[in-house]
Amino acid sequence: MNPPVKNKTTKPTGIKEIAAALNISIGTVDRALHDRPGVSPKTRARVMKMAEKLNYRPNVAARSLKLNRRMRIGVNLPRQIASFFDPLREGIRAAAAATHGLNLELDFQMYPRLGDGDLEMLEGTLERHYDGLILTPGDPVRMDPLVRRLTQQGTAVVCVASDAPRTDRLAAVCVDAAASGGIAAELFGRVIREKGPVATITGSLGTLDHAEKLRGFAATLATVAPHLSLLPVMESHERPKEAYQATLALLGQRPRPLGIYISTANSLPVLRALEEQRMLGQIEIITTDLFPDLVPLIESGKIMATLYQRPFTQGKVAMEMLAHYLTDGVRPETVNRLAPHIVLRSNLPLFLNRISANGSEADDR
Repeated sequence: MNPPVKNKTTKPTGIKEIAAALNISIGTVDRALHDRPGVSPKTRARVMKMAEKLNYRPNVAARSLKLNRRMRIGVNLPRQIASFFDPLREGIRAAAAATHGLNLELDFQMYPRLGDGDLEMLEGTLERHYDGLILTPGDPVRMDPLVRRLTQQGTAVVCVASDAPRTDRLAAVCVDAAASGGIAAELFGRVIREKGPVATITGSLGTLDHAEKLRGFAATLATVAPHLSLLPVMESHERPKEAYQATLALLGQRPRPLGIYISTANSLPVLRALEEQRMLGQIEIITTDLFPDLVPLIESGKIMATLYQRPFTQGKVAMEMLAHYLTDGVRPETVNRLAPHIVLRSNLPLFLNRISANGSEADDR
């Protein structure tokens, strides 16, 4: 009879195992993993590849406490569209406050709006040497090279509310943008029965989130509502005056659109133009997100629906993933898409407890 087999505890891979596998010193491995000087790019690449192969998970929290060092997390988000980005910031703070054993420092930086000041701020971030960074890529084409430089110097980057998929960012957390656009198109197809045009007003198609919403809207409209035609998209570039003027121009067209899908949370200038032209209630309107100014318009039926992007939850999930990675070395799913919530007059009361006067939101997972 064979003797009983004792349970063995598998020791996690550490710096010693990586050094032994590569036949180099522990000090060299430590310098390579923590991006310290004295290691050639070739050796650093070998170390990082072996670390990934051996599923190395650095205990950053323990090391942080041992060295009495704070983990520094940068958060680069725009000031404008506070109704969306303020609760997103609150979600990040809530997740950071819930971390245990991690000496964490959050550094919130704000720039005017997506596409205005974000590139310059990201360039400055390179000099701050954060352990992690949360950002919204407004124009990935321009920001991609800087994001790559950040990740190469050891900063774990998490995109939130949009994505920069051509970089080696750690992860992205966003609402399913294509699904949001598809829902808006299907709602129009079910409510608007006569033949005619519909319009979309967005921020910038250079932002992946906005481009994906338009893609989902156009594809679904062609499939489920062939009686509706899509007018050329109008970009506001998140500038309130530009959004207001674009709406006035749109309302001056003939035939006038039967419906307007505002795929950015920056909807107030559009709604103001519609109100001044006495078109609210005459044109079917679908907006994005939920904040106090929209509530009476949904209650009165002047807005058919709004597609809630759950900003607090987006921020909370992004921070949780980043903290878990920095603490335990656990890589999250690369792309994490949240389901948008459809808010109508009939179910609006269910959502009112998720927003307050300043637009903050409770965790809804």
